[in-house]
Amino acid sequence: MSGLEILTVALLVGAYVPALRGMNEIWSSVDYFSHGPLVLPVALVVAWTKREALRTLPGRRDSRGALVLAFALLLYIFGLLGDQVSLQGVGLVLAVAGAVLFLRGPDWLGTLIFPIGYLVFMIPVPPEWITPTINQLRLLVSRTAVDTLHLLDLPVAQAGNVILVPEGSLFVAEACSGITSMITLIPVAVLLGYFTQTRFLPRLVLVLAVVPIAMLGNMVRVLFTVTAALQVGPERATAGALHEAAGALVYLFGCLVLLLVDHWVRRVVHTRVPTPERA
Repeated sequence: MSGLEILTVALLVGAYVPALRGMNEIWSSVDYFSHGPLVLPVALVVAWTKREALRTLPGRRDSRGALVLAFALLLYIFGLLGDQVSLQGVGLVLAVAGAVLFLRGPDWLGTLIFPIGYLVFMIPVPPEWITPTINQLRLLVSRTAVDTLHLLDLPVAQAGNVILVPEGSLFVAEACSGITSMITLIPVAVLLGYFTQTRFLPRLVLVLAVVPIAMLGNMVRVLFTVTAALQVGPERATAGALHEAAGALVYLFGCLVLLLVDHWVRRVVHTRVPTPERA
């Protein structure tokens, strides 16, 4: 690395420490952003896999990168002034892209576009954007769970996002809405599709599959909890190591199903792509 490159990287790292600190506070306090600390290491590993291709590319500076850097820093300043961590994160990702373009040119940026873009997944979504979705998902889970249990002729009822049982009630919390599984599985689906699929449509199918997978996993979680509450009461059904580990089990279930979907998509694509006839 040249002196200019070392200086640019050092200045950017120093400038964006507050943004990383702010995002880390959210990662450690909000369940559905708990994957945030893993995004940067994963992006670095993906970038490392590009090292052979990068060696063959010309590294020439591009002044357009300076404009991207200036815009990124402007967004970052607005984010700091308004205490908007999400805007600070956007500024950070744009600054990385701008620095690569400025120091090494468009060929390098094009080669590294996926790992740089992947950094978006470490940016926390503003609460005002995601809270309405969480509320709707909780109502959907509650209604679907009650309807399913009615088919089994079980004595349950719904009051908003509360499921009523004879011995009490069960509150369908944010963790049972499916939002955590959705937000944390999407980066997994994107990464899996990048390495296992070569076309856009199969990759899109993988990402879209996250929604029903997350909803199914959390629906099973709620159904088991309500069924247990009918047997032993709400307090005992929501206590214990198994209930505490339910979130991790649901996430593991989602990852396994996602792998199965990926395998199925690859088989479908492989069988539908015509093989060239031999002369």
